Amino acid sequence: MDRHNLTILNEFILTGITAVPELQAPLFALFLVVYMVSVVGNLGLIILTKMDSRLQTPMYFLLRHLAFTDLGYSTAVGPKMLVNVAADQHIISYNGCATQLTFFSMFITSELFILSAMAYDRYVAICNPLLYTVFMSPKTCRLLVAIPYVYSVFLSLLVIIKIFTSIFCGYNVIRHFYCDCLPLISLLCSDTHDIKLIILIFASFNLASSLPIVLVSYLLILGAILRVNSAEGRRKAFSTCGSHLAVIVIFYGTLFFMYVQPKSSHSLDTDQMASVFYTLIIPMLNPMIYSFEEQRGERCPN
Repeated sequence: MDRHNLTILNEFILTGITAVPELQAPLFALFLVVYMVSVVGNLGLIILTKMDSRLQTPMYFLLRHLAFTDLGYSTAVGPKMLVNVAADQHIISYNGCATQLTFFSMFITSELFILSAMAYDRYVAICNPLLYTVFMSPKTCRLLVAIPYVYSVFLSLLVIIKIFTSIFCGYNVIRHFYCDCLPLISLLCSDTHDIKLIILIFASFNLASSLPIVLVSYLLILGAILRVNSAEGRRKAFSTCGSHLAVIVIFYGTLFFMYVQPKSSHSLDTDQMASVFYTLIIPMLNPMIYSFEEQRGERCPN
């Protein structure tokens, strides 16, 4: 195989979620419902938190952007997956694969830091309520979402350019139901050391700069709640962050299950189900979880 032939690649074949034909129709119906509920829930959150004058607070500003990122990365994956399942033809074009990976990476990276910003917001609201409007000013809130967006766009484009300017072998089967970095890298014939190093460095940075903020914020929140004398006071304090804590546990728990477990315990089916969970199920669950957030008068104003 000569070098010229290595570069001629117009499409990829996705292995999909299952190879069992009898499961195609039930899975299509299930994932269609999941995706539609996710779209309606997240769009509803975005519109409600934008239009309702009572929800013009930092918490709901950040929640609106969380819903936007949820909608973004689920839409990057969901519609194409549904089309492939319905047509039983798991093909994605070369440019379509690059586009899908770009938007998925951008939104999933942004979500990490927006969740951290929300944890900081809850810390300030509970531990420093008198300074809430100072620490969570409109300018601060805009910076807390603008910086992750700019950073995630830069990171996504860097990874995409490195992968798609490399040389692919003739084999074009991606062992996944969407275009992801690691399955794509395994198809490269050129040296992948630099790409893997970039991904490792930035993945480590993302985790090391977002997770400690969440952990420290909630440790301080827990300490503040435990110092409250009355059970009713503790319940009210916890209710202001309970929904976000549930989202944090589900999101980080799934990512840790996917990427931190030993390689020997990995299986394709398990990884596929975990990927379905964080690409489609979590964006559906988040609006449901936040819909249980009580509309309390004691929420700090913007």
